[in-house]
Amino acid sequence: MSAETSAQKRRMALPGWARGLFWFGLLALVPVSMLLWSVQAWAEPGIPAFTVETDADGNQDYTLTMQILLLMTGLTLLPAVLIAMTAFLRIIVVLALLRQALGTMQTPSSQVLIGLALFLTLFIMSPVLDRIYETAVAPYMEEEIQFKEAIDIASKPMHQFMLQQTRQDDLGMFAEMAEVTLTEPSEVPFKILIPAFMTSELKTAFQIGFLIFIPFLIIDLVVATLLMSMGMMMLSPMIISLPFKIMLFVLIDGWALIMGTLANSFVVSGGGI
Repeated sequence: MSAETSAQKRRMALPGWARGLFWFGLLALVPVSMLLWSVQAWAEPGIPAFTVETDADGNQDYTLTMQILLLMTGLTLLPAVLIAMTAFLRIIVVLALLRQALGTMQTPSSQVLIGLALFLTLFIMSPVLDRIYETAVAPYMEEEIQFKEAIDIASKPMHQFMLQQTRQDDLGMFAEMAEVTLTEPSEVPFKILIPAFMTSELKTAFQIGFLIFIPFLIIDLVVATLLMSMGMMMLSPMIISLPFKIMLFVLIDGWALIMGTLANSFVVSGGGI
């Protein structure tokens, strides 16, 4: 019997799970070796992957690899930016309070409310986004400005939008906690503007939600009083008041009123939407 035949029999004698583990380990070495090779290649001094390059005019800018890394990192932070720096926060809170006031439990569903809030946010923020594209994105794509300059230009319309929605007392509170003296509105740093903006948005959203709750609360009180006077204390008032609240909301075209109120509650470039 040859050595090849003996090795083949030893391989066939291995159980199935052992052979599978062997091939899994062999395949796992491929991506690990590729990762180690790439890390070693980046570490070589001849490949400036994450450096700052200087053009003929002496202007410094990030390399393409660093720009792609910053872009991918920014995409992972996109949900946080959507909540903390746009109109999304006020809209989704008002819609959630509206559903609570109607008493319809999970109707409309959370997916519907988020989708509605997302596209209404896009409608409200469209002047700001258009300005960012015209002043920062388009010149950068045409290589008229560099990456760092494009970021600085793009932050100005967003800064102006957030500043227009933020209350002065909220700005003063966070500036006092950070021990920062505010002189010009355009010089307010984002570390103060973002929490002040979110606080102001929550205040405004709860004010609108309070006004939404009043007519539905009156209906609940009237129905509960009628049931008590009729001696039907075991019957839940929510069962009787829910159809009347839905009917009232439909008759006054409630969705159009809510969407119009939310859109008009924002100020963009010194005027309404």
